[in-house]
Amino acid sequence: MFHRFREYRLVPFRLLNPDLGATRKQQVLRMDNPLTLTDSWLLTPLPLYGQLSAQDYADLGFMVGLEVHQQLLTKRKLFCRCPAGIYNSSEHHAEVLRHMRPTLSEMGEYDGTALMEFKTRKNIVYLLNNETVCTYEMDDAPPFEIDDEALDRSIAVGMLLGCNIVGEIHITRKQYLDGSIPTGFQRTAIIGTDGDIPFGDKNIHIRQISIEEDSCREVSDKGHERVYRTDRLGMPLIETVTDPDMKTPEEARDVGQIIRHMARASGLVRTGSGAGRQDVNVSVTGGTRIEIKGVSSLRAIPRLVHNEALRQRTLVGIKGELERRGVSPETISDQGFDVTAVVRNTDCKFIAKAVDKGATVMAIPLAGFQGVLQLQTQPRTSFLKEISDRIRVIACIDDLPNLALSTQEVPTLSSGEWDRVIRACGVEADVPVIVVWGRQKDTETAVREIAIRAREACLGVPEETRQALDDGTNGFERILPGADRMYPDTDLPPIALNDDRVETIQNSLGLRPWERFARLKELGVGDDLAERMSRHRAWDLFEHLLEKSETIGVSATTLASMLLDRSCPRPAAMGAASIWWEEALARIAQGEIIAESVWNSDEDLLAKMTEDEGRIIFNKALETLPPDGPTDPLKKEIFAMQHVMKDLLGRVPGKTVRGWVAEVVS
Repeated sequence: MFHRFREYRLVPFRLLNPDLGATRKQQVLRMDNPLTLTDSWLLTPLPLYGQLSAQDYADLGFMVGLEVHQQLLTKRKLFCRCPAGIYNSSEHHAEVLRHMRPTLSEMGEYDGTALMEFKTRKNIVYLLNNETVCTYEMDDAPPFEIDDEALDRSIAVGMLLGCNIVGEIHITRKQYLDGSIPTGFQRTAIIGTDGDIPFGDKNIHIRQISIEEDSCREVSDKGHERVYRTDRLGMPLIETVTDPDMKTPEEARDVGQIIRHMARASGLVRTGSGAGRQDVNVSVTGGTRIEIKGVSSLRAIPRLVHNEALRQRTLVGIKGELERRGVSPETISDQGFDVTAVVRNTDCKFIAKAVDKGATVMAIPLAGFQGVLQLQTQPRTSFLKEISDRIRVIACIDDLPNLALSTQEVPTLSSGEWDRVIRACGVEADVPVIVVWGRQKDTETAVREIAIRAREACLGVPEETRQALDDGTNGFERILPGADRMYPDTDLPPIALNDDRVETIQNSLGLRPWERFARLKELGVGDDLAERMSRHRAWDLFEHLLEKSETIGVSATTLASMLLDRSCPRPAAMGAASIWWEEALARIAQGEIIAESVWNSDEDLLAKMTEDEGRIIFNKALETLPPDGPTDPLKKEIFAMQHVMKDLLGRVPGKTVRGWVAEVVS
């Protein structure tokens, strides 16, 4: 059973100086150190996803909110006239190099995220393709007026979510200094607020829906250089933000599915790889809101949020432990010690290789952190990785391993080398010391970041944006942005939404997926098929064809199955596909084809076929009839009939084919 913050006194310990020639892993433990880990769960394996009940999550104070991003299906980008939806993955015609700098907010404050990004000293390179980029996106020309198609579609999605649509659209700028937007800011606007969607026996509150520009696609991020492609930049994107109403990992996944399916079923958004992404906000009692960015798969959400909840639980426990030891932000120094000369001839290969290339090696002691840095925060992840991540992201020392710890139970420096490093720092032998290496400026930045992260440990869970990793854990990405990065856009005037425009959009809306599902159940469609059809883009076509199909004896179940088949046209609107389907139903009514033949068909289904052409196909199909079929005459005839009809695609009446089979099958 999972327990929170249960007091339990462990046997205290201290690492003694090693005997000559002994490794630090072989050091002896003595029971005379007053430092004590009082929460037993800090030293126990973390429960894996699937091992906690809903009550366990409730005891944690677990809460999850979602930010679901989906590209709108439009011809043009949001604030320029470049085409949307064209990707150039292999060719570019120009490169632009930029360096990002923070600017003051309207209140005269710097955003913490912007300051953090500035410390990385990144060179940002943009790969430009003539087809998909313009001077606006490089901030060399003012924006066009917002694309009307994108605005109307975002309003429609907001209405489907039950939001109150705003009376006036105000464009704002949201500062981004990671380079993902060349201007350094993203244009965004709130479309609606205070919506609700049903989920089981409760409603999930939609805080707001916004329309904004999509960012660049990252190509690489190595050291002090980050490279982007700009083909995706500026495409219209909607962001749906929920309240933290999900109380289990599974609820977070399922609500994300509902929001995604609703938007896709409307036919207003793009589908496919990269068209939809989720950010997940997680918190527990004593923790804070942590945003996990860029979760591409909804299936990954439960494990990610479970592991983040346990990470926060452990960090809260570490805070309490440091407080009991008398460690505070004021007691932690950011003084680093140059120990390059001490380790110059080390046998540790990765440190020796760096020193040979001119790297500076620096050490920083963390008094009071005995036993804390190795504590598990996520599966296969210790608190030490929190520090390693900061060094990787902010100091840009990203060749791993990028640090070594004096109390690590892995081969690094020798015992004698660690002793000399510890003496150079002027601390007791049991004080953990972290060593980092790289260019001098980078190592100096790394030492300061180690001290900053150690001070944050005294305060609990730092507000961060974290990156989703493939193994279900997460890593540091940047400081969580605050309100200081938002400010009004003076290039674009407010847009008044008149009643006629809003009413026209309202009248164009169809049923929402849960309403479609109820309608299908009334028509006698089974749960699985109804669930799939309720979120499918062919819903409008299904409704259009339903009355016609019922008059010729084609049930709603059969019609839905035909429309859902992958090999059939599945349009979001009427047009040529509607005509195709109407003709197919008419031929079914006339007995020229059978409904089941549509499942394995394509547009050639309605092509005219003479009896002679059909007989040729029939004869060829008969040659491939398996010899090990049934021997009973009636069963043999049915077996042959099923075999040849697949090749004929239903374009020859079944009565005619049955006569041909009777001629050759005895």
